[in-house]
Amino acid sequence: MKLLENVALDCLAELIHTLSLTTGSCQLQLKIESYSCKMTGDDKKLLRQMNSSADDALQALSPLSNGYGVPSPSTCIGEEQDACSTKTFHCLVSTLNASFLPDYDFSHAKSEEFSRIPNLNYVTQTIQDMFFTTLGDTFSDIKEHMWSTIDKEICLSDCSFYRYNADLDSDPYGEALWYFNYFFYNKRMKRLLFFSCQAQPYSDNTDDEEEMYMQTDDFDYE
Repeated sequence: MKLLENVALDCLAELIHTLSLTTGSCQLQLKIESYSCKMTGDDKKLLRQMNSSADDALQALSPLSNGYGVPSPSTCIGEEQDACSTKTFHCLVSTLNASFLPDYDFSHAKSEEFSRIPNLNYVTQTIQDMFFTTLGDTFSDIKEHMWSTIDKEICLSDCSFYRYNADLDSDPYGEALWYFNYFFYNKRMKRLLFFSCQAQPYSDNTDDEEEMYMQTDDFDYE
């Protein structure tokens, strides 16, 4: 997996983080990253370790349920989908490694630690609910900008959606007040967008960081 440089995604993550410092009930730490699914040497090694049978062998996924601290959307989500190919599972794990190494290694993650999301509406509503809970009405000002920026990079209508169900004892989400992490996988583009957020209580230096951001120019959402 190769990280694709995208200034718009970087600015979006920084914008939401900044809003959490100035208006939120906690500080949000985000990753909104786009990856090419072209395999590196390490990716090929990991796939060989995973794949003792054919590439299209199915990997069992966990049934869809609430993540840690994430409420259920009110809309019907339809039937659960609880399997993916080994190649898709490999892309999910490789993305986590690319995003969090060397601090965390997900090479031994189990397929049951992931769930498949049946539709885009579930993803958007869950993410929006969490941001509205933390940022209040301020999130309304950037909601359309957020999804437009993401759609330009990954073409949401062509994606399948997955979620990592964190192991709170050994991964980056262990001390979070709440978190979400979604994978938007566009097979046609051979690209995957990783959208991760965790809410952390304000630290001792939050006031200094907030003052620094208050002195910068306002963000332009256009």
